[in-house]
Amino acid sequence: MQDRRTRRTIGILWYPGAQAAAVYGLRDLFDAADRLHAGRPTPPPRLEVQQWHAEGGLTRPDAALDALVVPPSLVGSVVPDHGRPLAAWIAGRHREGTTLCSACVGSFLLAETGLLAGRPATTHWALRDQFAARFPDVILDTDRLVIDDGDIITAGGVMAWVDLGLRIVERFLGPAAMLTTARYLLVDPGGREQRFYSTFAPTLTHGDAAVLRAQHWLRSQAHRKVTLTMMAARAGLGERTFIRRFHKATGLRPTEYVQQLRVGKARETLETSNLTVDEVAYRVGYEDPGAFRKVFLRWMGLSPGEYRRRFAVRR
Repeated sequence: MQDRRTRRTIGILWYPGAQAAAVYGLRDLFDAADRLHAGRPTPPPRLEVQQWHAEGGLTRPDAALDALVVPPSLVGSVVPDHGRPLAAWIAGRHREGTTLCSACVGSFLLAETGLLAGRPATTHWALRDQFAARFPDVILDTDRLVIDDGDIITAGGVMAWVDLGLRIVERFLGPAAMLTTARYLLVDPGGREQRFYSTFAPTLTHGDAAVLRAQHWLRSQAHRKVTLTMMAARAGLGERTFIRRFHKATGLRPTEYVQQLRVGKARETLETSNLTVDEVAYRVGYEDPGAFRKVFLRWMGLSPGEYRRRFAVRR
């Protein structure tokens, strides 16, 4: 057996509902990285991949894993009955020095351990509200695709297991090996964020009827100039009361909410039309195209032109 100093062992946890494509894909990615790295002038360390099946019970590894990956799932968050015993086993590996990693829904299992309390993490953007309600003590940031917090690494959407795998390769084999692996697999090794892909889905089930009236009205008025006075009047509230209740219900200030609505409309237009960026700005309610560009960059992390180059529908 190879000396531990020249071998890095990565475990992949196969839990009920885990995405098979991610389990096999991660193994292929690590195997490719190991094979490519072995041909370099200084080959050690090597990667060894193990699969741990949750069904039938989990045993303690003979030696501590260097990393444990909790893959994504296509069936929603892990149910509590499965989550608790799996979380206990995962926490045990962390106590042994294992770096814990997750993609998408896998972050629910990591959070179940309690190890994410007070720490930054990400998950799939569509699960943001569900995760935040269940684990309010986690510093959740679903704009980011990968958050590397040292001994815990979390990745966002379903296919973010690729980005997670490359991050693990970089940690154990170095940046050169990571780039070589990415080129071999024809994968973009960086520069992506989850917010490039997420859609604005405002909370409408908060129970505040006055705020909901304003939200429904804003959906049809986002392309026009709206003021705080107009929004408060639509809700039937004073401006200060409206701001407080709107933020409590939606998590956003009214101006931020309007910006998100407008950026959403702008994304659709940039993806499907040949209008100039200035024309798009006017169409979604901005008289100043420069202000539109700043707002778009703030929320999306890309300029309108960069967004169009990445996501426009080619006709």
